[in-house]
Amino acid sequence: MIEENIVFEKEKTCCFTGHRVLKNNFNIKNLENAIESAIKKGYKTFLTGMAIGFDLKVCETLFKYKNIEIVACIPCKNQDAFFNKKQKLQYNNCLKNVNKVIYLNDAYVDGCMQQRNRFMVDNSSLVIAYYYSPVGGTYYTVNYAERKEKNIIFIE
Repeated sequence: MIEENIVFEKEKTCCFTGHRVLKNNFNIKNLENAIESAIKKGYKTFLTGMAIGFDLKVCETLFKYKNIEIVACIPCKNQDAFFNKKQKLQYNNCLKNVNKVIYLNDAYVDGCMQQRNRFMVDNSSLVIAYYYSPVGGTYYTVNYAERKEKNIIFIE
């Protein structure tokens, strides 16, 4: 499903991983500071997984910045099937405004979320992580990024 001609300049590509539930003390300024730091270091392409919670917050935050490319990396075309009305609105608003959309699968298949996470890490040199619990997809992705020796910025 991924277009064969999609190539990222890894040294200038950053991806994100984070939990679907944002804690009450989540500080958007920490996310903005991490993005601004990445941009100052020459990062130009930003990959987001478009899941509810942190991913969609990242996407909305990236729209504040100029001269960057925002790529939605979506595990399956029906990713939003179980999103509520508010989440679907947020998701669709983000989709309309990103520079590029990549679907990894036509429909949901076992492991497609992990496939999407590995794709983003494999095509980046920097990972910005909102990580507070050693379970689930974020835990998996952080461990994968560490095994791949990626630079990781942890935010609260």
